[in-house]
Amino acid sequence: MRDKLLRFLRAVAIVAFWLGIWAGGCYLANRTLFWPLPYPWDVAKSLWRLMGETVFWSAVGTSLLRVITGFALALVVGVVLAMLTARFAVLHALFSPILSAVKAAPVASFIFVAFLWIRAERMPAFIAFLMVIPLVWENVRQGILHTDRKLLEMAQVFRLSRGERLRYVRLPAVKPYLQAAVTTGFGFAWKAGVAAEILCWPADSIGYHIAAAKTTLETADVFAWTAVVVVLSVVLERLLRRVINRWEVTE
Repeated sequence: MRDKLLRFLRAVAIVAFWLGIWAGGCYLANRTLFWPLPYPWDVAKSLWRLMGETVFWSAVGTSLLRVITGFALALVVGVVLAMLTARFAVLHALFSPILSAVKAAPVASFIFVAFLWIRAERMPAFIAFLMVIPLVWENVRQGILHTDRKLLEMAQVFRLSRGERLRYVRLPAVKPYLQAAVTTGFGFAWKAGVAAEILCWPADSIGYHIAAAKTTLETADVFAWTAVVVVLSVVLERLLRRVINRWEVTE
């Protein structure tokens, strides 16, 4: 109980410290800036006002749905590509340059190029899908390639079926790599999806409201919506990690 209280007090102290830095920085900067920066309490008021509006919750739900859709598709396609490229060298030679280019290129470049052919409402899901595929592919493929050959030989000696080999040898070997891809990839998909919304302005989305608030110089609203993005990213990643940890315990 005492340790929990100490951790809580330490967290409060850290938050209070950075809020103080924020407020002090605003005080100093606003003496010279033409358009003042919002203080923490201004952002809190703006966030409280937004949370009382139906549009806020609709935008949050729509953005989450779009990003989760793209992320789920990327998981499926990435795992399939990893299996194929690990099995067939010619497929690895064909897909590896493309996936490496996608991984290396800036997110904004893909957003601007894809926006020429894809509707704004579909851009967040597509960008999340595109950005996560290389991560899933590379991690799962490495897991497949690093499967212990002695275990595979032992499974062959004991004449295990393909299903049994998959369950008892392949999946345990790949699982840590897949877990790393899932936890890292979701945060990346969320940030990339919101970035696509900011640049493409799909209706009823978090990115749309951030861009609209910037256009109308509602800086407190910009900070409030950005805080929503950060908080959701942290919360969702922790929930995902908890689900994965429970998966490990129940096996």
